[in-house]
Amino acid sequence: MLVVGAKGGAALAPLDPSSSIIQQGNYPDYQALAASGYEVVTTAEGDFETALVFLPRAKAEARARIADASARLRPGAALWIDGQKTDGVDSILKDLRKRATVDQVYSKGHGKIFRVLRPEGEWLPAYWVSRGHEVAPGFVTRPGVFSADGIDPGSALLARHLPERMPTRMVDLGAGWGWLSAQVLAHPGVEVIHLVEAEHAALESARENVRDPRARFHWTDARSFSLPEPVNGVIMNPPFHVGRMADPRLGQEFIAAAARLLTGAGKLWMVANRHLPYETVLGEHFARVSEIGGDTRFKIIEASGAGRKGGRK
Repeated sequence: MLVVGAKGGAALAPLDPSSSIIQQGNYPDYQALAASGYEVVTTAEGDFETALVFLPRAKAEARARIADASARLRPGAALWIDGQKTDGVDSILKDLRKRATVDQVYSKGHGKIFRVLRPEGEWLPAYWVSRGHEVAPGFVTRPGVFSADGIDPGSALLARHLPERMPTRMVDLGAGWGWLSAQVLAHPGVEVIHLVEAEHAALESARENVRDPRARFHWTDARSFSLPEPVNGVIMNPPFHVGRMADPRLGQEFIAAAARLLTGAGKLWMVANRHLPYETVLGEHFARVSEIGGDTRFKIIEASGAGRKGGRK
C-alpha cells in the first residue's frame, strides 16, 4: 500500500509497516513516521496494489496527491481518499464521482473516507498533476508550498528593508521556494547562504530557483538546525500556523534557533504579522531589538546581541 500525506501522529496501527510505504515531504512528519517503523520516502517509485491519500488543506495539493497516487496504481485498483470537510473532502468526492466508480463512502464526525476504483487510461485532468509552475520571472513553485501563487507580501516587505551590504555568512530559516534568499544574494557581501526548509517540495523549488553557487540547501527542521560555526546574519519569515490554528510558538522557536546560530555581533532580520507577540521572546534572546519598518499588516524587526538578554527599542 502507498500512503500519501500521513501526519506523524496519524493513527496508522492497522497498516502493516512491512507492506506499506508512506510518502511524506514534511521533515518532522517524515522523522516521526520513520521512528514508528514505517518506510517513508519523499517521492514514491514503482507500482502499488492500493493507495490511501490523506487530503491536505490546499486544493491544488490535494489534487496533486490524488493524481500522484493514481499514477502508481493499475486499472481497477482501490484508491482510498480520507479527508475532513474543512479539507474540501465533499468537493473532491463530488468531482471524482463524475470521473470514476466510487463504491464505498464512510462518514464520521466531520470527515469522510471513500474508495475510488481506478479507471483505465488517463482519467484525471492534466492540471491535477503536480509540476512546477512559474509565479515570478525565474521562480517556480509546486502545489502545497507556502505562498505557491506568488511572492509573499511579508517577504517582499522584508526584502525592501534589508541593508545594502549583507553579512558574509547567512541563514534563511524557513526558506520556502527561495525568493527571499535570492534577494539577499543580490546584495554585496554575501559569501554563503544556507536555505533551511522542512517542506521537501518547497526546497526542490528553491534548488531550481536559486542556482547561485553560494547557496547551500538543507531539508530539515529549522527549529533544530545547527552549523559547525556560527553565522553573522539570519533572515526569516517564520510560519505561525499548525493546520488552521495560529500558534505563535512556531515563530518563537524560530527566534530561539536564530539566536543559537548567530555570533554575538550577528544580526537577525525577520518579518511577522503585526498581531503576533514576539517581542518578549526576542528580548529573551537578543540584547537589542528594533522595529525598523512595517505597515498595518506586518512588522520588520532587526535584532542583534544574540545570547544576551536585552529589550525592544
